[in-house]
Order: sequence, then C-alpha cells, then structure tokens
Amino acid sequence: MTFKIEQIAVGKMANFTYLIIDNEEKEIAVIDPSWDLEKIFERINKNEYKVKYVINTHSHFDHIIGNDQIVSNIKCKVMQHNNSREKHDISLNDGDEFMIGKTIVHVIFTPGHSKDSICLIVDSKAIITGDTLFVGNCGRIDLPGSDPEEMYNSLFEKIMNLDNNLIVYPGHDYGYKPTSTIEEEKKNNYILVPRTRNEFIRFITQGE
Repeated sequence: MTFKIEQIAVGKMANFTYLIIDNEEKEIAVIDPSWDLEKIFERINKNEYKVKYVINTHSHFDHIIGNDQIVSNIKCKVMQHNNSREKHDISLNDGDEFMIGKTIVHVIFTPGHSKDSICLIVDSKAIITGDTLFVGNCGRIDLPGSDPEEMYNSLFEKIMNLDNNLIVYPGHDYGYKPTSTIEEEKKNNYILVPRTRNEFIRFITQGE
C-alpha cells in the first residue's frame, strides 16, 4: 500500500485528527486539526513529513480550530468544501480528486450534519467520514445548517453505494471501536437500516 492513515485521538470531545501519509514521498495531509497539536508536530518533525494540505471534513469549530497554528508553523494550503464560510485556500466540490504524493484522494460531498460536509476516499481503500458517519451512528442533524433530508441522501444514496471493503475512519471516537468498514456499518449501524426517505426523517427527528 502506498499510503497509511494515522488516527490521533485529541481533545476532550473524542475527536480524531488524521494524517494521510504517502509512504514513498513522505508527503502528508492533516485532516481536522483541533486540539493537542503537539502530537501532530511531533510526528511531522520526527518523520520529516512534508505537509501539503490541511483538509477539513466540515467547518464546525472542533474540526478547524487548529488550522491557523498548523499553517503558521508550516506553510501549506487549507482545503474545505465550497460551501464553507470559514477561511480556506482551496475550495472542494463533489467528485474532485487531488494527490498526496502518489496517493489519490477523492472527495464526496455529504451534507446533512452541515452544509459543507465532505468525506475523503483515500486510494480506493479507506474513507475519512468526518461527522457524516460514525461507527454505529451518524452525525447530529439538529444543529444550524443540519438537514435530515440531506443526511438521508448522503447516507443512503452515496455512502451505502460505496465499496464494502472501504475502511471507515470517523470524525469522533463515539463507537464501540475506533474504525470500521462500510460492510460492517451496513450490517450493524442502526441508522443505516433500510428506510424510505420519510421513514428516515421521522426516525431521526422523532425516534419513530
């Protein structure tokens, strides 16, 4: 495998920050930097990684508050979805692809938890899901910018159609284990039980 993903538990809200690492060129992207940035800098310095991008799966504060400190220490570009109103250098859209070293990253636009939520498919082997999909659950849909109908579209028309073997790396450590697969989530995640759009909206908003 030309890449690895390092999952780093940070802060007091069970957040994960990720490093997408291209093994050949030692080029990396930092995903959702927030707290405990010394853990990130330690890994970068120890391994002499070259940081190409900071990427945010969405613009809620607990996924972006480390951006400025990363960029002020290491000159790199910040990537967010085009809908984000926060400061960034490169706007991403559904279907975009870019390279980390020789590793291909594919963008899926998955609104529902927020208007600018994205998932990142890494080399067709793994998916960083932010707060769209957790192990055993999904992100909240009762926040400003959340939308249960958009969450249905993202989960059932996009996530559920992905390769079963993709390893799922969620934005928070809210599940019974830190990672999963698309296949496991289809089998075990009560949110992904087949439902019509209206059934899903009633279920997720009213618990019916």
